[in-house]
Amino acid sequence: MNANLGRAAVGLAVSALTVTLAACGGADEGDSGSEGAVKIGLLLPENETARYEKFDKPLIEKKVALLTLGKGKVVYANAMGDAAKQNAQVDTMIGNKVDVLIIDAVDSKTIAAAVTKAKGAGIAVVAYDRLAEGPIDAYTSFDNEDVGRVQGKALLEALGDKAKSGKIVMMNGAVTDPNAAQFRTGARSVLDGKVNVGKEYDTVEWKPENANSNMAAALSALGKDKVVGVYSANDGMAGGIIAALKAAGVNPLPPVTGQDAELAGVQRIVAGEQYMSVYKPYAREAEAAAELAVKLAEGEKIDGIINQVVSSPTTKRVPSVLIPGTSVTKDNIRSTVVIDGVFTVEEICVDRVKAACEEIGLK
Repeated sequence: MNANLGRAAVGLAVSALTVTLAACGGADEGDSGSEGAVKIGLLLPENETARYEKFDKPLIEKKVALLTLGKGKVVYANAMGDAAKQNAQVDTMIGNKVDVLIIDAVDSKTIAAAVTKAKGAGIAVVAYDRLAEGPIDAYTSFDNEDVGRVQGKALLEALGDKAKSGKIVMMNGAVTDPNAAQFRTGARSVLDGKVNVGKEYDTVEWKPENANSNMAAALSALGKDKVVGVYSANDGMAGGIIAALKAAGVNPLPPVTGQDAELAGVQRIVAGEQYMSVYKPYAREAEAAAELAVKLAEGEKIDGIINQVVSSPTTKRVPSVLIPGTSVTKDNIRSTVVIDGVFTVEEICVDRVKAACEEIGLK
């Protein structure tokens, strides 16, 4: 991925994007109203990760409605983690004569033929969250290598002078997801030479149960007293990893990273079981995808909201909107996921973590 912008530069670009979205919103609303309804197909990859149904789908629907004065329509389908099913869903969307497809691919390679078929039918394609292969028109996601760097820096901070006193385990995501490789690259750019990696895994389908099995195997191979930290690419896997650590009797728990700031992950952070997560402001990503889709549907230029150009194995220089993430620890839960309205204090501070919430002033 060509994502070499520094955090500050990307931050400025995102600020500009936010202004652009606001500015363009007013103009586009009038244009959309006069040109009639657009039909946008939204294909999300699975529903095990809480974000897709809770955040991405409703946020995209809301922004499309705003940009089209309520006349635009979002046709939705979820692949439930099945790449073949998602390809069939593209066929259905083509049959439904959607104007644009927003696709978060289950498998970035497998989707390429379906993307090509959609393009052949005159349908523009926006790759969402994962860089799908094939002739896509635009892409929006988070700066994935930067997410990995944020995770790596947090792990080093947690380890302190113990960084080389034992081994760390790296639990990467699925090889079918190009984001996983980018997270790993970013994390490795920070960790290499500063920690000793004892075991490293690519986790099939990102499933917590697979991360749990991998962690149990790592503890068996390395010895439970030798693991000083765990790089986990996301919160779901962190949950499986922590369960394996507890089952093996590891106490105290080593620092474990995460990503997505899922409710269960935030609660584990409060409880001191998970060290950190990466909060990714889904509203910015979803709004960018909706803006790209509506503009493409109406034949308008998208240059004004692009802040990066990336390349996939099949398509070079894809116009993109990349957004940075933020490290979430005990110290800034209120100023990130609470202030942004992702979760309320009441949602986070359920009975089993209420005392821990009070300890860190989250009440």
